[in-house]
Amino acid sequence: MISALSPSLLTYSAIHNPVPPRHLGTRYDATGTFLREPGNTVVCHLVEGSRSQQAIVEARETFLAMPEASQFAFTPISSLHMTLFQGIIEYRRTPPYWPADVAFDTGIERMNEIFLDRLQFFEPLGPFEVEVTEVTPVGLAVDGITAADRRIMKEWRDAFAPVFGYRHPDHDTYAFHVTFCYPIARLPEAALPAWQAMLDSVLATLRETAPVIELKPPAFCSFDDMNHFDERLVFAPAA
Repeated sequence: MISALSPSLLTYSAIHNPVPPRHLGTRYDATGTFLREPGNTVVCHLVEGSRSQQAIVEARETFLAMPEASQFAFTPISSLHMTLFQGIIEYRRTPPYWPADVAFDTGIERMNEIFLDRLQFFEPLGPFEVEVTEVTPVGLAVDGITAADRRIMKEWRDAFAPVFGYRHPDHDTYAFHVTFCYPIARLPEAALPAWQAMLDSVLATLRETAPVIELKPPAFCSFDDMNHFDERLVFAPAA
């Protein structure tokens, strides 16, 4: 039985949300090619070869099998990750997305060096486990499994904020996720029921086959585009 159309699905509907996709033209183009958009971030990559990685790869293949898959730009499997704290990015050089004590025209590689220097004495917090809470047209919504996991994830974010020198407006409400793809064109109304059925099915499968998403330790990464996130400094969680 197909559930009612979810708000997350309607976000990608041509009828319900006809505005152009936000990152089209800066992060990727209409052919699905990712464009240069350098920056940095703190992410947890999927554990290579893990059961949950395989389940997520299979979920991604289900997305790719949809007739409208060409309307999305898919990132490589190797880039799949959960962002723990957002760094800076080339096309967003304004407060509160950039440290107030660093000039807004500072080069991205210099910003990487500044953050690496600041993070040398960062004390990692405890480990946490995450689960899939929803499947959306662009990937997975995830969160800590227990209240303790969610608290620790918040503590990591709160600890990173003064080091990076800013707090995004959504700092306290940030929705953790694993992105599969970005929209090039929004979905036609006729396709929505099939997409909802697919999303529901993938969620049920992941809940059964990957109740815990196995993640590598948080790492400060730099990137040139969404194809690859280079781990520059890994934070081994405290015991």
